[in-house]
Amino acid sequence: MRNDQLESLLNEMTLQEKVGQLVQLATPFFKGASDRGHITGPMVDMNITEEDIEQAGSVLGASGAQETINIQKKHLEDNRLGIPLLFMSDIVHGFKTIFPVPLAIGGSWDLDLAEKSAEVAAKEAAISGVHVTYAPMVDLSREPRWGRVMESTGEDVFLNSEFARSFVRGFQGDLVNDPYKVASCVKHFAAYGAPEGGRDYNTVDMSEWMLREQYLPAYKAALDEGCEMVMTAFNILNGIPSTGNKHLMRKVLREEFGFDGVLISDWGAVKELIPHGVAEDEKEAALKAAEAGVDIEMMTSCYVNYLQALIEEGELKEEVLDEAVLRILQLKQKLGLFEDPYRSANPEEEKSVILSDEHRQVARDLASKSIVLLKNDKQTLPLDTSEKVALIGPFAKSTDILGPWSWGGESKDTITVETGLRQYVSSENLSIAEGCGIEKGSQELVDKAIKTAEGADTVVLALGEHSDMSGEAGSLTDIRLPQVQLDLIKEIRALGKKVITVLFNGRPLDLHGVIEHSDAIVEAWYPGTEGGNAVADILVGEVNPSARLTMSFPHSVGQVPIYYNHYNTGRPQELNDPDFRFQSQYLDAPNTPLYPFGYGLSYSTFDYSEVTLSSETISKTDTLTASVQVKNTGEVAGEEVVQLYLRDLVGEVVRPVRELKGFEKIHLEPGESKTVEFTITEEQLRYYHADMELKSDKGKFQVFIGENCTVENGKVFELK
Repeated sequence: MRNDQLESLLNEMTLQEKVGQLVQLATPFFKGASDRGHITGPMVDMNITEEDIEQAGSVLGASGAQETINIQKKHLEDNRLGIPLLFMSDIVHGFKTIFPVPLAIGGSWDLDLAEKSAEVAAKEAAISGVHVTYAPMVDLSREPRWGRVMESTGEDVFLNSEFARSFVRGFQGDLVNDPYKVASCVKHFAAYGAPEGGRDYNTVDMSEWMLREQYLPAYKAALDEGCEMVMTAFNILNGIPSTGNKHLMRKVLREEFGFDGVLISDWGAVKELIPHGVAEDEKEAALKAAEAGVDIEMMTSCYVNYLQALIEEGELKEEVLDEAVLRILQLKQKLGLFEDPYRSANPEEEKSVILSDEHRQVARDLASKSIVLLKNDKQTLPLDTSEKVALIGPFAKSTDILGPWSWGGESKDTITVETGLRQYVSSENLSIAEGCGIEKGSQELVDKAIKTAEGADTVVLALGEHSDMSGEAGSLTDIRLPQVQLDLIKEIRALGKKVITVLFNGRPLDLHGVIEHSDAIVEAWYPGTEGGNAVADILVGEVNPSARLTMSFPHSVGQVPIYYNHYNTGRPQELNDPDFRFQSQYLDAPNTPLYPFGYGLSYSTFDYSEVTLSSETISKTDTLTASVQVKNTGEVAGEEVVQLYLRDLVGEVVRPVRELKGFEKIHLEPGESKTVEFTITEEQLRYYHADMELKSDKGKFQVFIGENCTVENGKVFELK
């Protein structure tokens, strides 16, 4: 359908039909849905009629090719103009084949593999009838108390932006011509990752300078990659809820960023303008959201009940409604739904593609590359599989390793740690005991675990958080492991065995109670469908760990928020002078994290030469090259993430003590060396000034290249 035909279709629509396109309802509301009978209550509560459903523009959460086909078929029979539905779902880190949570994917520092994971997820979703995914979530976060950090790729603006681009390419690609792609929806606009106290949905208050410097670039990166949709954030920003924030959505998103795609609210966010205290009732909420440019209202009925009246009463211009409808129709056109309303939904192909061996292998590869080795005293790892191994803990046999936002994944398809280890450790050498539950224990379970551990040379403790302890609404004030697990570690440690702790969690943790009782610590996050295989691959050395942290692990929750690219104070803490009181510091803890950004161990060791610069100066038209030689001094092949950091020594406004500006992941055989080069440009030296202009200043800069953000001995160059 051509654009002129869309205009004609728009002109043919009644006000009610136009409003209907802006309405998104969950699957059970629609005829053809498998659980249609459950909607009586919600329909009454929302004042939704059957006629409203017939005019609706999109569906939330439909799953499976046959169900989406059934719903679409019934809808087209009832809709006067035959306008097809859009099917949308949260395909965040996998559809049926579940990949590691995004925070773990970020730790892979592998943009190509991240893109491949999104490509696989898109293919499975498209074949199952999904047209749009609510991903990627690119909210920068420095707040491990916030449960949704698992859905982000970490605390760094540069890295978040690079992964945003990769995910959009993987999900969306050539949407018009590739039937195995889905439209991508970047979220949550804006600054959702900075809630006060780490409490979900809470207030966000920051300067425009900070917003532009650290939080907006990743959204912009996704949009520059062609992302078709944006989702509003739940939070307020400087006093105004995002869903009703006209300046943020009209001025910044539409005008400044040039976004002309579909803007959708998060679940219930339009009606939430009322408890926020900026709308008296649903009618005013509808008005404010529409004026802000929100095209689709998700799962509340302010639009369907009041937009028509607002237009008829002259409170809202019909042109505002028309522009929203046209954007929705244009997305349906891009997806080819007017020609083929079922697009790629295919029940037969679904059977062969979903959870295919190829998709599982991608999941296994990415999971193993996302697992961070945090500690490995006396080369405890890799495991000696000829020794007796006791696998103990609530995650030894658990399938709860998919993580939040993995609603399409199923327990029966998930590989456990036990299953993974049995590929490498013989039955006579591997014994299993639960030890305790995730949050509860019993002496009987502990006694069984102790007895099991006594007969082993090495104990592998599989510990962590239940998936409900992180994700949306999963905020915590205590980010240690549950006490019952800390007690178990202590009892096992008392046996004098080698102890390897494997962690399954969705956030950086306070690891006191773990670190002192473990010879080795493996951060597995929520590794997904192939998680048990990936963990086993790492434990036995089949895969050499190469992941690096993209969020700092604090010494305690009292340090939070803690992040590597912080700003100096007028009284920065002086190293090697612990007795000087009047400086910016804690009296009971260091300023630095337990494990910093970019940190991670390998079964190899890598040596770095000094940084070499091709020039001591750079201009606005010239570049310079910073290089370093990296050598694998270990006994096994490994991958190293070589990280480039810059520091602006003097700026108009304060500059971070360090900023990631590039990285390269290299593979080295034992004894092999490689020279890694980074090109530094004037554009990388720009920052937001007090007048919000993005530009660079003449002056001196330091360049650091190394294994994580703490690398020292930077070389100085000057921008002329």
